[in-house]
Amino acid sequence: MKIATWNVNSINARMHAVIEWLKTTNPDVVCLQEIKTIDETFPRLEIETLGYNIETHGQKSYNGVAILSKYPIEEVKTKLPGDDNDEQSRYIEAIIAGPKKLFRVASIYLPNGNPVFDENGIFTKKYEYKLNWMRRLKDHVAILLNDELPTVLAGDYNVIPGNKDVYDYKSWIGDAAFRKETHFHWRSLLNLGLTEAFEQMDNRPGQYTFWDYQRGAWQNNHGIRIDHILLSAQAADTIIDLVIDKNVRDGIKPSDHVPVIGTFDL
Repeated sequence: MKIATWNVNSINARMHAVIEWLKTTNPDVVCLQEIKTIDETFPRLEIETLGYNIETHGQKSYNGVAILSKYPIEEVKTKLPGDDNDEQSRYIEAIIAGPKKLFRVASIYLPNGNPVFDENGIFTKKYEYKLNWMRRLKDHVAILLNDELPTVLAGDYNVIPGNKDVYDYKSWIGDAAFRKETHFHWRSLLNLGLTEAFEQMDNRPGQYTFWDYQRGAWQNNHGIRIDHILLSAQAADTIIDLVIDKNVRDGIKPSDHVPVIGTFDL
């Protein structure tokens, strides 16, 4: 069972790359982020032709998440609890009826949070939103873990976990993805009993999932690792392999993120 996460940075702009990657890699489940389209204009037909069921939680021009699955998708939820006024499309979860057992998967697009401070040196609404979103995610995941269903929480977390996950950590000090407050909430989430798949299966320094379009970041390997797969204990027990598919970044009009693919015995 291959379960992948990929921030495509606009599904309609990257369809050439998405279709080619789906054909070549043949993942069973894909969590997409930043689809940047409403549900009605998501390119369903082209992807359904490849054998995928599709659930989306879209938003015009910004954000948006989706789940693709070759297996039946059940019990879809498209809003992270905790803030009834939050209109940003950043979370979708579902139960997948896999060949061996049911498991839960969520596609997550955690807020960026920059800039951190306003002109008065106070946290901006954007950074406060990021921190509050992380609190809400922790509270929700704590409830999900109660049913002991294998759970895969995959997405663009906009969190650089540590110094080894960025080409030059000193240049990122103070960024919303690398601040102590962000790391505190990241650790709090993991401390629920989650396993970060990369840390379990690889954990080498210098393994990145994002390279900016500017300043020759890709050519000079000036990357960061912000796309993660978090696993409940039941899911962590089944993981077999994890790959960061860097080759996708070298394609025609690529996303600035690349897929992360976990292989599971599910």
